[in-house]
Amino acid sequence: MTGERSYYREEGFSTSRQELRRERRVKKSRAGFVELLVTVGVAFVLIFGIVRPFVIQPFWIPSESMLPTLEVGDRLFVDKVIYRFREPEVGDIVVFAGLETDDELIKRVVAVAGDRVKVRDGVLRVNGEFPEEPYARAALFPDGSDFGPTRLQEGEVFVMGDNRGNSRDSRFFGPVPIESIEGEAFLRFWPLSRIGTLQG
Repeated sequence: MTGERSYYREEGFSTSRQELRRERRVKKSRAGFVELLVTVGVAFVLIFGIVRPFVIQPFWIPSESMLPTLEVGDRLFVDKVIYRFREPEVGDIVVFAGLETDDELIKRVVAVAGDRVKVRDGVLRVNGEFPEEPYARAALFPDGSDFGPTRLQEGEVFVMGDNRGNSRDSRFFGPVPIESIEGEAFLRFWPLSRIGTLQG
């Protein structure tokens, strides 16, 4: 009987220990979750309340002009200070004030100051050569757009949508003044399945 009592006492003690450990794990996981929520909340406030007006701006893709790189409904972060430190480069995806409307537009820089640009039937030539553009989507239908030839001046960039057959860009409204550029799109944060950096 003494042995049985000892066994039950040990067994009960062991069970209590397991329950205590389980409770500690639950408390830790709850504390970790709360900490994560607080961190996300602080980051949200910083980005959208303080940082956004000066450093980062969210941007929503409203059209198919940047397919296949960007899809309608994609949400991006735009770096609003990068061009204070360097000039836009070929391959950058930029957000700028529309030259024909007040809308913000998003396109890719395909040529910069000093480059000679020519477009015939929707096909781009820069300095007499056809640039490699793995991100560009060929027109599904005949594209009769023409531009140039012209040499870009200081303070200008030539922009085009990746979806060449369905984009109103510099072929139609001309080079974009750098002063009209609001920033570079650098990160897609929505949808979650497509989170990632945007590269040229």
